[in-house]
Amino acid sequence: MFVLLLILTAVLFGVGFLHPIWWVAAAVLVFAATRHGRDRGGGRSRGDGSDLGEYRDYEERRDRVERWDRRYSRQNRARWRREDRRDGEHRR
Repeated sequence: MFVLLLILTAVLFGVGFLHPIWWVAAAVLVFAATRHGRDRGGGRSRGDGSDLGEYRDYEERRDRVERWDRRYSRQNRARWRREDRRDGEHRR
């Protein structure tokens, strides 16, 4: 498949000497092939770093949620202790 793509690009580039619009077609073909090639691959071998960016987004969200949980669980814990003390005082 890749060989056919290279041959087609070379032919379009060669025909571009007859009419420059074929150079544009060759450029569009190369651009589409490189974009498609990036979307298909996976893992850390990608050149655009999108996996790393997605993981950083995940880490930031996870850290935000943990901070939120710690902050409000402390407040709730203190409130629950106060309510427990009040309940204990009312029972006596």
